[in-house]
Amino acid sequence: MIILKTMKIPKNATKVFSGKTFDVYQWEQEMFDGSKKIFEKLKRNDSVDIIAINKNNEIYILEEEHPWREPFFWLVWGSCENWEKPIETAKRELFEETWLQSNSWEVFGIYSRSSRIEQNSNIFIARNCEKVWEQSLDSWEKIKFKIVNWDEFLKIVANPKFRVQEFALEVFREIFLWREKELKNRIFWKELTDKDSIR
Repeated sequence: MIILKTMKIPKNATKVFSGKTFDVYQWEQEMFDGSKKIFEKLKRNDSVDIIAINKNNEIYILEEEHPWREPFFWLVWGSCENWEKPIETAKRELFEETWLQSNSWEVFGIYSRSSRIEQNSNIFIARNCEKVWEQSLDSWEKIKFKIVNWDEFLKIVANPKFRVQEFALEVFREIFLWREKELKNRIFWKELTDKDSIR
């Protein structure tokens, strides 16, 4: 499991702006030569991405479109509410976005998307997904589901329209290092330890 958490905003920082998605913090930082400079960093709630897999070891991919952007591919995803742990968000988003449920969860990795933003991207694996209801979307969402095998999945991950860059980099680093078999085992069939599994 990869853990690359973002660096925290210093305790002496002052919030200078509160937005719907981002808060802006500033603080005075001493430089190597003794001079001082104002630093700035954004903060937003952590996010989750979910590698959702059915009992046939096929992966659910979202082909999504919003009014303000071109169509793109994504894993099932969402943002944490203030009161939620990432695994709680992952289970909620999987159900709300796809009406899928899983009885087997594992953390794939935790990534920092930018050094200028305090936010962790949590990627989970949800195995044995089963559909329990029909999809219900918000007015601003157009989401199509693709159920793909491993080779089709790799082609989508390599597509510039695929939006989970941290995951794409991890996948192709493993393939570059001749560890594709190990990666597949990790995603589909890994025997979980108490440390890795989430109940």
